[in-house]
Amino acid sequence: MPRKLRLSEITERADQAKSIKDALHAGDPPTLHDLTESLRFTPNDGRIWFDTRRMLLFGAHSFGALRRELIETLGPAGARDLLMRVGFSAGASDAAFVRKHWPDSDDAGVLSAGERIHAVMGMVKVETIRRDHDIPNGTFDAEFLWHDSVEAAEHLKAHGLSAEPVCWMQLGYASGYASAFYGKRVIYRELECAGCGAAHCRIVGETTSERMQANDDLDWLQLDRQRLSPATAQGRTTRRQPVATSTSPRHDANKTDATNAGATGIDATGIEPHASSAQRIVGVSAAVSIALQKIERVAPTPATVLLNGESGVGKDLFANALHRSSLLAEGPFVALNCAAIPDTLIEAELFGVEKGAFTGAERSRPGRFERADGGTLFLDEIPSLSLEAQGKLLRTLQDGEIERVGGSQPIRVDVRIVAAANKDLLQEVQAGRFREDLYYRLNVFPIRLPPLRERRDDIPLLVEHFSRHYAERYRKSITGLTRKASDALLAYDYPGNVRELQNLVERGVINALDGGPIDAFHLFEDAGFSSSPGAKLRINAAGDLETAEPDDVSLSHSSETTTASHTKDAVTERERQMLERVLGNAEGNVSQAARDLGITRAKLAYRLQKLGLEPGRYRYP
Repeated sequence: MPRKLRLSEITERADQAKSIKDALHAGDPPTLHDLTESLRFTPNDGRIWFDTRRMLLFGAHSFGALRRELIETLGPAGARDLLMRVGFSAGASDAAFVRKHWPDSDDAGVLSAGERIHAVMGMVKVETIRRDHDIPNGTFDAEFLWHDSVEAAEHLKAHGLSAEPVCWMQLGYASGYASAFYGKRVIYRELECAGCGAAHCRIVGETTSERMQANDDLDWLQLDRQRLSPATAQGRTTRRQPVATSTSPRHDANKTDATNAGATGIDATGIEPHASSAQRIVGVSAAVSIALQKIERVAPTPATVLLNGESGVGKDLFANALHRSSLLAEGPFVALNCAAIPDTLIEAELFGVEKGAFTGAERSRPGRFERADGGTLFLDEIPSLSLEAQGKLLRTLQDGEIERVGGSQPIRVDVRIVAAANKDLLQEVQAGRFREDLYYRLNVFPIRLPPLRERRDDIPLLVEHFSRHYAERYRKSITGLTRKASDALLAYDYPGNVRELQNLVERGVINALDGGPIDAFHLFEDAGFSSSPGAKLRINAAGDLETAEPDDVSLSHSSETTTASHTKDAVTERERQMLERVLGNAEGNVSQAARDLGITRAKLAYRLQKLGLEPGRYRYP
């Protein structure tokens, strides 16, 4: 039997817990509690978040192996310079994060936050000796003790005692954080180092000076400096040149925004809704970066482009970006949603009409091809075109000429075609719903635009982007999202993609109280939420996501007339029937069934296990 605790032991443990709690909440904001609350794990998606930035859980031993490889490859000086620059960038990014989320904190709070983040990340325990700063007068002087430095410990394991300080990345971090906060270059130096045998590391920070320049303390800040070991230098005699990029203003703006997003964690892959002149794509996820790189490659050419992606991924925005980055940027950009035009009118919309061509044609008017002459014609939802319309479009693409409805004279047009499809066109060809010859005419340069569930790195950034926009639009002060709301948005699979997320955030801003945060019930206030028909997601009484049939909503509210146990049994049985039906339609494929339900595979697998359902029973032989 476990030993019973004495009253004194219970009291001692309670005091220890209170001391820990007090320490977490002590100091100017952001406190350690504030920072740890910004850290969340979503293991089902393979992601760790620090506020809106994706993080890595990187073992100290692995970090030591990386340092060792860098030292052996670049030499001690080259490895030092590289790690200090990496640390400088991370520190500057964290300073921007703190300034953004705690704008009312005083200078002491912002500076101390950098020390706390260092601790939260597991790098070192910081003890402040002095911190004197006077921004108006341009003075900065600080001294700290670092205890249990992971960088010094790993260096000792790999190389033994060092003759010079070795906490390179941490020095760069402290310098970058203070410099970003101060608005002027602040450099930290290590006077004592545990890697040299000292009991702790002692560092001092001050603004740059001529003395520091003369002593070569700033060499590591020269980003183009190449310090290589003799063996490496033989094979690499010149610095890598930057990749040539488009000089289009549109492209440069995208690239700048993407860089800023990666540095500060405050921008997103998204759109500026309801402001066509300000629409933009800003990507930080790998999937969006690939799509933008493809646009960059094809933009200077006249090649036809086929954008493939689900509804709501922003195909129109990518088409606009392609046009603005192309050589036809000065020409018109004309868009046509083929699904919105009846088959009887699609020819007139594409090619124009001569006066008197049919009843009601009281005057001649140009079609979309003529209006796009010298520019780009964007044909959205192209699989919805009838086979007859597809044939006429193919002829125009082959000949470069059109004829207006009711006209007899061919008209030459110089138009770049960008088509978009929310269905697999090859499957449509195989099903006989799309012309094979037109498919190969359009499929010159295909670009796949990823759904939102494949670029979850952008979800927190998109949420911030949209919430800021709608807060300004509706003149409300929104302080952010609660932890429950953030977790719900990260767990959702967004069958409606970015458009659905945009609508959710707009709803949340409208429902949230002025001056308060957005909570989960502000986003998902209806009983079920999913853009897929049939089974839906909902938030239960505990605030967790669960699957539910639409009829479960009324069933869950009938507890006033039935017993709680009867209701629970009925809901469980209906859920079982619903999941059996979805599994049958998916032929036992759990991933497909999860996509049909609009939830994650892990969540569906948990429900199946809980209900005792075996997916293999639904696979056809």
